[in-house]
Amino acid sequence: MDFGQSKIGLAVADSETRIAFSFGTLKNDKKLVDSLKNIIEKKRIERIIVGYAGEETRTFAAMLENKLNITIEFQNELFSTREAERNLIEKGAKKIKRFDDQEAARIILQSWLDKKE
Repeated sequence: MDFGQSKIGLAVADSETRIAFSFGTLKNDKKLVDSLKNIIEKKRIERIIVGYAGEETRTFAAMLENKLNITIEFQNELFSTREAERNLIEKGAKKIKRFDDQEAARIILQSWLDKKE
């Protein structure tokens, strides 16, 4: 998960393949927790990995952990958005700002998966 004031980028991974995939972007609004709850149930999510970017991220994660009753772990997200934008440019994507949060989430999750091997 790539936390932002207005948008939250999402990525998912399969525990067998250990490959992260961009999943989408949610607005950081009143519907966020319900939207995440639905995704967690449908995708059978066991834990959430949040890109750590400071105390605001920790506060957000604590709220999610409490409301969703799910384990949350952190992964350093330093430069993930810049790397996401570079990746999208290389792929020839249009409207980069539309997809950079979910690509950043994919990078964060893949980094966490790689570290766990």
